Amino acid sequence: MIIAIDGPAGSGKSSVAKAVASLLGLHYLDTGAMYRAVAEQALEAGVSLDDETAVAEIAQRRPIEFIHVEGEALASRVLIGGKDVTKAIRTPEVDDAVSPVARLALVRHAMVAQQRHLAEGNDIVVEGRDIGTVVFPDATLKVFLTATPHERARRRTAQNVVRGIATEHVGVLDALVRRDEADSSRAHSPLAAASDAITLDTTGMSFEQVVDRVAALARERGA
Repeated sequence: MIIAIDGPAGSGKSSVAKAVASLLGLHYLDTGAMYRAVAEQALEAGVSLDDETAVAEIAQRRPIEFIHVEGEALASRVLIGGKDVTKAIRTPEVDDAVSPVARLALVRHAMVAQQRHLAEGNDIVVEGRDIGTVVFPDATLKVFLTATPHERARRRTAQNVVRGIATEHVGVLDALVRRDEADSSRAHSPLAAASDAITLDTTGMSFEQVVDRVAALARERGA
């Protein structure tokens, strides 16, 4: 079974996907971490993020692995080319590099191949921006999470406070709007809801309500 959860930045898809995977006893496939791993390796190697061929070579030649503790939905470690980058991919520098890397068609092609390989023979919950449209078009369940820009900015600001990052709502909102535009207008695999996805507007819903709703939909499909 593959449960695909898509949505714009700040929609809560990562947190919801992780919680749903834990609740249902499935593995969580962190596609965002995969792009972060490629971005981190490009930065470390001093590769220009505009050099599509060079960045794509990293994505093509360095397999990504997720190490799971038995019985745990979430991976405890992320490796690329055998190197542990679990902590390295969560820096502000990588935050800034992810979008430019994810827009590269050759990189996305390589990541899709890796994601499909990692999913083979597994029951997973996977989230992103093109999971239901491109990566797993035959997913058992497709959910598109969304919320108003102001609500998404509020949530992201609250997350940053927990992480010890000082940000203002207005700045976060502006960044999310720019990210929406970049993700929706890119030439390859733009952000969009699959035609057979269930769109869930989470504005006004608690985190627990969203998780319960997605889990209920998954159970209806046999999870």
